[in-house]
Amino acid sequence: MSLKKKLVQNGIASTLQKAIRILDQLLLVPFFIIAWGASYYGEWLTLTIIPTILGFSDLGFGSAAANAFVLKYASDDKQGAANIAKSGFLAISVMIIASLVVSVILICTLIYYKVFDKSLIDKQQAILAVFFLMVARILSFYQQLYEAYFRAARKAALSINLQSAYSGVSLALSMLILMMGGGIVLFAFTNLILTIVFILIYAIVAKKILPFRKKFEGKVIRSDIKSIINKGFGYLMSPVWQAIYFQGTTFVVRIVLGPEAVAIFNTVRTVTRAINQAYTIVISTVIPELQFEIGAGNMQKARKIFRIALSFVCLIALFGIVLLFFFGPWFYELWTRKALTPPSMMWNVFIIGIYFNAVWWMSSVIFQAVNRPYDFAMAGVISAILSVICSYFLALHFGLTGAAIGSLLMDLVLFFYVLPRSCKLIGQRLNCLIIDSLNDIIELWLNYLKPFCKKIGG
Repeated sequence: MSLKKKLVQNGIASTLQKAIRILDQLLLVPFFIIAWGASYYGEWLTLTIIPTILGFSDLGFGSAAANAFVLKYASDDKQGAANIAKSGFLAISVMIIASLVVSVILICTLIYYKVFDKSLIDKQQAILAVFFLMVARILSFYQQLYEAYFRAARKAALSINLQSAYSGVSLALSMLILMMGGGIVLFAFTNLILTIVFILIYAIVAKKILPFRKKFEGKVIRSDIKSIINKGFGYLMSPVWQAIYFQGTTFVVRIVLGPEAVAIFNTVRTVTRAINQAYTIVISTVIPELQFEIGAGNMQKARKIFRIALSFVCLIALFGIVLLFFFGPWFYELWTRKALTPPSMMWNVFIIGIYFNAVWWMSSVIFQAVNRPYDFAMAGVISAILSVICSYFLALHFGLTGAAIGSLLMDLVLFFYVLPRSCKLIGQRLNCLIIDSLNDIIELWLNYLKPFCKKIGG
């Protein structure tokens, strides 16, 4: 199958996945409130913080093992890929056992300090539900490693569709349980059983479409485990800089400008960041093929994929800027029912940040594709800290607009660091990026889009 068809399949699958996630976020909330009540639902959200945070613990190690596997396999080092698969599986299994132990200790600690006694939810039910959610989240650590099998087999769309099917079934079962009056224990236990079934099916399909282990017996290599752990901590820094940036700027606005300012600041940021959802579809579409071409040494093709994806993301960002500039304030008033009134200059500052954010976000996938997390992790943490500090001092003098400028600073810093660094890693000359991108778009139009448009037009 051609690269074009693979990208189209990935794009359709990614769009469907994003649609299901949006439905999950929008549809379940009213069901929760109707079935359990607002206060009880609020307590449930508080309890789910624990397994959610625990889920971050393998975000790094799974990514490190998966990226190393794809790069080894794509470079035709099948034995190396088999070794990574075995070493990665062992490392993740150890992480799962350690996480289960930590989970039990954490729950016992919460019981000892009578945290569950203060909840609106029955103590025994709360403990069981949290434990089931923790186990489900921990077992899902295996998913990232098996996802690498799909990427290596050039079947990324199938992987995305399986994940979408899991999300869709989970959504349907959740709605059914809530409609039938089920409680949190049944809800959490069903989630655990569904997760186990999904991981088993996902692993079986992954091994079936990439049966390389029949010829290459993997070995546990100490250097592979060491590399996975080392790079894993680099990937773990992603939630660190995000926490510093998002929670830090929110805290700064609160202590300098007050609680109402926090509501304005966060709601405006939420609206202007909504455009991110559109170009994440582009990113999830191209990264499997981009990483495979890099691993295979097809750098010219990899550069072309990167440039075309970056062009599409820039067009989406520019469209979003225009849309929000003319219609954003109207939508914001409608959304908040005119309860909040942000300064117009603050609104414009956040809109400007959309373009810079789009460029560096798309460019940062190169670090993941070549499995070099520290190249971005340190820059992310440093720029986040700088942004929070500047937001504080600027908010003192310019209010919400100053806080927005401080927030924009992070996008500017990462724009000027990530784009040049990413281009260097794949051998793309920065001074030729615009010309090369224009040539790619012209070629894409002449070879694919123009004939397609004529066909549609009859």
